[in-house]
Amino acid sequence: MTHDPKEREEFFKKFEQKNINKKKSHHSRKIWLYQATISATYKIKRIFDIILSLLFLIIFSPIFIFTALAIIIEDPGPVFYSQKRVGKDGQHFDFYKFRSMVVNADELKDKLLDQNESGGVIFKMKKDPRITKIGSFIRRFSIDELPQLFNVLKGDMSLVGPRPPLPREVAEYTLDDRKRLHVIPGITCIWQVSGRSEIPFDQQVKMDMAYIEESRNFFNDIKLLLRTVKAVLSGSGAY
Repeated sequence: MTHDPKEREEFFKKFEQKNINKKKSHHSRKIWLYQATISATYKIKRIFDIILSLLFLIIFSPIFIFTALAIIIEDPGPVFYSQKRVGKDGQHFDFYKFRSMVVNADELKDKLLDQNESGGVIFKMKKDPRITKIGSFIRRFSIDELPQLFNVLKGDMSLVGPRPPLPREVAEYTLDDRKRLHVIPGITCIWQVSGRSEIPFDQQVKMDMAYIEESRNFFNDIKLLLRTVKAVLSGSGAY
């Protein structure tokens, strides 16, 4: 190494810059690998959602027909109920269900808000007077949720993920609650198989966050779907 102070200083500057460039390159590769993993995971989940949704629509097509006829016979009006919900990153979308309530249910809801039993921003009543007889049956066994398979095909929802909230509910969210909006909402989730409507809102949030931060992967989604079948057949916790 040269004894010239200026050359020595220049040498160390180049050496330091070389190390910095190596660290930047290594950091960039880690970021790229992370992004590639997230992208691949999303694509696999999306393919999984599409294939299973199409399969379920074919299998449950007779249930769609009988449910539609029962709704029309008991309370003439629309078979399906569409409602604005909040999806990933706060995007609004049309959320589909079989109509389980009287036609003017939304108008009557404002008069029942003081009877909310959910203990949070979600409105729930065990003996909601707006629910029809057929509505009570299809809600108990989650048949009313089947049209959300179309939401999954559209990409608004996934088979597994936090349930999509109403805009009026999101308006009352805390910053922690809003973390639920960082992922695509789903038809079923952890609290849906752990007590369903009987789970208080704050516990629903904790369970959703546990799914998002710790157990959001393909194999856990399969487990949740299998647990959902058992929860639906038991009819417990739904109203």
